[in-house]
Amino acid sequence: MWVKICGITTATDALAAIAMGADAVGFVFAPSPRQVTAAHVREITRQLPPEILTVGVFRDESPERVVETVLEAGLQGAQLHGHETPADAQRIRESIGALIVAFPVGSPSISRFGDYHADAVLIDGVTPGSGQVFDWSMTESLPDVPRMILAGGLNPENVRQAVRTVHPWGVDVSTGVERSAGVKDARLVRAFIRAARAAESETGGAEDEAGTDGEPAVSDRSPYDDLVDLVEPDWADNP
Repeated sequence: MWVKICGITTATDALAAIAMGADAVGFVFAPSPRQVTAAHVREITRQLPPEILTVGVFRDESPERVVETVLEAGLQGAQLHGHETPADAQRIRESIGALIVAFPVGSPSISRFGDYHADAVLIDGVTPGSGQVFDWSMTESLPDVPRMILAGGLNPENVRQAVRTVHPWGVDVSTGVERSAGVKDARLVRAFIRAARAAESETGGAEDEAGTDGEPAVSDRSPYDDLVDLVEPDWADNP
């Protein structure tokens, strides 16, 4: 289970999330209580191990501005969380390592996800970024989206059921692991990651096929490795 901790505002929170087992950390450049600057994020990304995916979250920014910010902040990818078009996404994708495109659940645009050429698709609530849980049964009508990341009001208490219900490739959380806006609680981060991965093993996914001793087999690969394979070989190197 690929896990992204979003809304990071400090190096302490980023390093704690990584220590707890997060595969990715996200930085919000859109208007938000968690909004950060490229210069500030650059100071954080310099301290992070290169194998961790660092993502900038944008909403309705020009492709040029997205690319400029990603490069200035030393990030490895971008997440588009607004009304960006497939053309916008493709222009961004040409210049950065990894691309995640977010859609509100129920959006007709989801049927065109292939036009965005994204590495993963994030499904959020009707009001993206609100931190509100939506009816997970709504995902049953979604097209077969490879690498679907589930977001929207997830927390340590409900992520287990969310994973069991939706069977996403990954999960994304921000407010659900905070003490206050922009301040993460390491205990909640740890509980969230443990619950998400425990639920994945309970669903009997491909990674959980029984080994020779009857116990679930443990793979040397992680979902993060699968995402790396999709992009340029050197995109994970911190500048």
